[in-house]
Amino acid sequence: MDPSADTWDLFSPLISLWINRFYIYLGFAVSISLWICVQIVIKTQGKNLQEKSVPKAAQDLMTNGYVSLQEKDIFVSGVKIFYGSQTGTAKGFATVLAEAVTSLDLPVAIINLKEYDPDDHLIEEVTSKNVCVFLVATYTDGLPTESAEWFCKWLEEASIDFRFGKTYLKGMRYAVFGLGNSAYASHFNKVGKNVDKWLWMLGAHRVMSRGEGDCDVVKSKHGSIEADFRAWKTKFISQLQALQKGERKKSCGGHCKKGKCESHQHGSEEREEGSHEQDELHHRDTEEEEPFESSSEEEFGGEDHQSLNSIVDVEDLGKIMDHVKKEKSMLRGRGGCYKHTFYGIESHRCMETTPSLACANKCVFCWRHHTNPVGTEWRWKMDQPEMILKEAIENHQNMIKQFKGVPGVKAERFEEGMTVKHCALSLVGEPIMYPEINRFLKLLHQCKISSFLVTNAQFPAEIRNLEPVTQLYVSVDASTKDSLKKIDRPLFKDFWQRFLDSLKALAVKQQRTVYRLTLVKAWNVDELQAYAQLVSLGNPDFIEVKGVTYCGESSASSLTMAHVPWHEEVVQFVHELVDLIPEYEIACEHEHSNCLLIAHRKFKIGGEWWTWIDYNRFQELIQEYEDSGGSKTFSAKDYMARTPHWALFGASERGFDPKDTRHQRKNKSKAISGC
Repeated sequence: MDPSADTWDLFSPLISLWINRFYIYLGFAVSISLWICVQIVIKTQGKNLQEKSVPKAAQDLMTNGYVSLQEKDIFVSGVKIFYGSQTGTAKGFATVLAEAVTSLDLPVAIINLKEYDPDDHLIEEVTSKNVCVFLVATYTDGLPTESAEWFCKWLEEASIDFRFGKTYLKGMRYAVFGLGNSAYASHFNKVGKNVDKWLWMLGAHRVMSRGEGDCDVVKSKHGSIEADFRAWKTKFISQLQALQKGERKKSCGGHCKKGKCESHQHGSEEREEGSHEQDELHHRDTEEEEPFESSSEEEFGGEDHQSLNSIVDVEDLGKIMDHVKKEKSMLRGRGGCYKHTFYGIESHRCMETTPSLACANKCVFCWRHHTNPVGTEWRWKMDQPEMILKEAIENHQNMIKQFKGVPGVKAERFEEGMTVKHCALSLVGEPIMYPEINRFLKLLHQCKISSFLVTNAQFPAEIRNLEPVTQLYVSVDASTKDSLKKIDRPLFKDFWQRFLDSLKALAVKQQRTVYRLTLVKAWNVDELQAYAQLVSLGNPDFIEVKGVTYCGESSASSLTMAHVPWHEEVVQFVHELVDLIPEYEIACEHEHSNCLLIAHRKFKIGGEWWTWIDYNRFQELIQEYEDSGGSKTFSAKDYMARTPHWALFGASERGFDPKDTRHQRKNKSKAISGC
């Protein structure tokens, strides 16, 4: 046998495999690929079967080898129950409702409105995901109970204050149940209706119709006020359960105004089927019923809502915008107005009034929007100065009394506020037009009340004849004839000469005098040289420079927010003006009011400013003046007082009294200039 042949037979299969190795590799690759595909298909089918067998809300998500539960959406984080009660009925209902809410595993809080500060905390409900329930009783003459008095007053004022606006409480959800007695038909459940309306006007979202409990068992829908509440509570709990699930019942369709629904479409949802009595009750009360869920934005277009807000007593609006707010702030130790910073006025003891509603100008920035009378001479029935002073003091005291029990009000300042120490004759109109203005000023001084009188510089003769006042202001709203006509829109044909003569009359006054400059962007901020000339004409002791305060839209004025200067722009204007009047310097600043004070250098003694007023010394001097029949005169420097460091321009406090506590409202939009 040939050995070489045997060797070939042994290696021939190996050689064959080597020659066909590429086909073998290809086969292995195809086989592995098929196996991988099969495994993927098997796993995918198993996962799909698992997802079908387990509810989606309970599936576990596998991530990096760890199990994490899918987050659950929270639609209601809790319920806050606010009550205003006189006899305890509303408080009892609050407890009952709280027990029912607790059964839904929801956190619940019961809050006495007497202990609640809406100015600080109501805005928090916009983002809290809470549902707020208000159980409010109507007391004597349709007024709220004592415990709810402050809350209702704040809510009413906020609803008509343009600075809050119709979206202030957008995002807040609420429901209202009112307690009343239909025997007093003219104001049955008036407080509940008002609270519902005011919340709605501020943009809050009503989650269900307002409930009305009736103490009159004859007229009560369910036989008693307790039964009325139980029926409403049942509907509320049902709605709350729906809200927990993220459900929302349909609105009435946009035909509602002022919290009343004109649509009948939703009525069937709220009535028990087959109840003929309920049908009659529903028909009888259709006019009072509101949509099941709605907000002012849903029910109103912008135009309609604006018209609703425009139905406001403008005098009340002015009080809201200025005087009430600064008094409340001072009472709570949160700072005073700019007059406190510049002159040491105690804002909570300052009575703002006027003996004359009439004015000889129609200024574009008038906060009354020209609803007051105008004229160039006095032609109205005249009230006696004694009566005006008596009623002004009573009105101030009544306003202070409204803050009794308000959270944060300091007891010592509340007591101080009951005694008037200052009077600002600047609320509205032209006080100097009042024929008995000098007699009125004497009465103020006899009562130890300091006097701050503002005139619009159109009555020079009256300025010359004016008896001494603590501080006399002249409004210098423009520095040229054309711009004054454009901004003040005076009634006098010789308005410019009257304006110049008024400034000259101011120059001979011995007591403190002030120019008040109101800056309106694009209208009067570029006339620096002309302003400097006017300063030399009247030689005032002080010059207040303040950015215009926007008071809302008005058909009588084209003023908009675009005309309100930034504080930095006011500061720049003041710097440039001071450079042109070498005898003056910047003395004080009140950033919050967008206001600065320029003072004559004669009030800077030994390197220290003396812009404040020694009020006791002024009363002594004015008494000596009266006792001497006017022969013993005195000057502005005789009753000046040293200005504290925190009030000076450049101080880190920017005009805020460090004795008080600065308060920043949560979620507050940028403030509009004004004090």
